[in-house]
Amino acid sequence: MAPELSAPVAPEAPWRAGVRGARANLWPGIALQIGALALVIAYYRHTPTREALEHLAVWRTHLGLVYSIVSTALFAGAIPVLYLWANPATRSTYNVKQAVWLVGFWAYKGVEIDLWYRLLAHVIGEGTDARTIIIKTFLDQCVYCPIFAVPLTMFGYEFAALGLDFRAFVADVRAGSWYRRRVLPPLIANLGIWLPAVCIIYALPTPLQLPLQNLVMCFFTLILVHVTRRHG
Repeated sequence: MAPELSAPVAPEAPWRAGVRGARANLWPGIALQIGALALVIAYYRHTPTREALEHLAVWRTHLGLVYSIVSTALFAGAIPVLYLWANPATRSTYNVKQAVWLVGFWAYKGVEIDLWYRLLAHVIGEGTDARTIIIKTFLDQCVYCPIFAVPLTMFGYEFAALGLDFRAFVADVRAGSWYRRRVLPPLIANLGIWLPAVCIIYALPTPLQLPLQNLVMCFFTLILVHVTRRHG
């Protein structure tokens, strides 16, 4: 079980916590972005890759929200937890109840993210031109993430880190500056990974955006674990 909240002597500045989380995963993050970019380039330039991804798109469209729930719960919830359990240094980060919470939380998030992508496709369009990608990226990173996505995600991880103790979570919120203390650090780390990644994701057709997002999210959840460790 993760440690309970303790009164910090010298709280760490939010931007420092965010930079710390991003820096700790800098090179793996760059490698992931290069891999995502290579996949998008292969989709447009390599016929076998395009055909394989189009089959995935058909399957993903046929399953609808069921795919979103199962895939996101697996890639963002189950795989990162199993990775943490496989490493002796991080094995005690989450117990079984906390792990079940995170898998269920990401099952919900799969629906949320899927509906967000569908909303953007409906309002902005399904094009993959530069203008469409820029507008979608702006709305994603400057509206959706800071106002809704990241705060809700941090609730999920802070609640898990507090041992699923809702009263402890409420006490942390009432301590003041919750957004500054708990949301800003991952939001800053979020930019380093997601700003380029989102541009790459929106360069794909809508049915393929969630599968690529799941691959990136699998890595980013490990950053969230790093940032939510108590540093004040």
